[in-house]
This record gives sequence, structure tokens and C-alpha cells, in this order.
Amino acid sequence: MARILIADDDAHIRKLIALYLRNEGFDPVEATDGIEALAVMENSVVDIVILDIMMPHMDGWELCREIRRLYPEIPLLMVTAKGEANQKVRGFQLGTDDYVTKPFDPVELVMRVKALLKRYRIASSQVVQLGDIVLDRRALKVIRKGEELILPLKEFELLFKLASHPGQILTREQLIVQIWGMDYEGDDRTVDVHIKRIRERFAEDADHFRIETVRSLGYRLEARK
Repeated sequence: MARILIADDDAHIRKLIALYLRNEGFDPVEATDGIEALAVMENSVVDIVILDIMMPHMDGWELCREIRRLYPEIPLLMVTAKGEANQKVRGFQLGTDDYVTKPFDPVELVMRVKALLKRYRIASSQVVQLGDIVLDRRALKVIRKGEELILPLKEFELLFKLASHPGQILTREQLIVQIWGMDYEGDDRTVDVHIKRIRERFAEDADHFRIETVRSLGYRLEARK
């Protein structure tokens, strides 16, 4: 049973989300602000975090930043009354995985939670398949139609990261930190160069996947069946 942490200072919203999650077999736990949310995560295993932006003591922006620093692989779903595009961009830049604006449909929110959990289960796998293409992280191999394709290490890691999170926007900053490391001092445009090379290598595989550029943010891989 997946444990879902709901961080929101509005008790009514927390109870509403918890009710719908519980009805779908999830185990919801609640926190009234970012500080309490981090305390919950320190003392128990959490599978996904639903967080509001406007909270006292530690708001959703700071909470998102801290979770990404301490628990980089936990899915984050922001729920907020702010629907402006720049707020969404900021959320994605800080590392949120999805975004729902109040007032929201609780049924839709539950479906988004399920989609995020499914996506992250794929991400935890060591093998990802894109049509006839198989990415094996353990062997650092790409198998295309039964034939092995050799990729430079960074290109493989970049493709595997994107393929492990299909449909999710990954910012250049996230990709730099997760693939090149925190100490990388080069230009983040190196991601663009590697993406260009990957696109060229797999130009004939558009039926299986496509790497889309998300303006001002980063990239998203769309898998096709």
C-alpha cells in the first residue's frame, strides 16, 4: 500500500484528498506545513508527496527544494490556487513532477497520483523498453531490433533518464545534477548538445519515441506504442 503525504495548511483540503486516496486503497498521512512534512518523511517511508504552495513556516517552494535535495527520487505533485504559467514554470524548475490548480476534481487528482506512481516504478527499473529498443542500465547497452548499439556513457545515461520518466518534463538543471553531478562547472547547454546527438542516432525510431523540447524548461520523452 503506497503511503501518500499531504502537506497543506487547509484541514478541509487535506481531509478531502485523504478521503479519496483512502477509498482507492492508499495510506494518506497529513502535515500542516513544510517543516512538519519533512519531519514525517524523516520518520516514515513516503511514496509520493502532495504539497500546497501557500503554507506557513515553510511554504511549498522551499519544501519542494528540500525534498529534491534530501529525497531526489520521490514524486511530487503540487496543488495550489495559483494558476499562472510562471508559477507552473517555477514549480517544474524546482523539481515538481505534476501540477493541479485549485479548485480541483479529487478524482482527477487521484488519477494523477496513480500515474506518477506508475511512472516512478518504471524509473526504478534497470531495463526500459521503447518499442523495439531496449535500454539495459546494468550492462549499459542499447539493443535495437536484436542488435547492440554502442552509445557514449553520458548519452546513454541521458536517454535512460528521460525514458525512465516518460511524459515528464526534466529541466536542464535536473539533468545536469543527476547525470553530470553537483560539481559540474560547464555550461548547461551541454545537455542540448547531447540531446541533439541522441536525436540524430535515433532519427529512424520516431515510431517508438520522441524527445520533445519544452521551451524555457528542458526536455520530455514521449513513448509511442
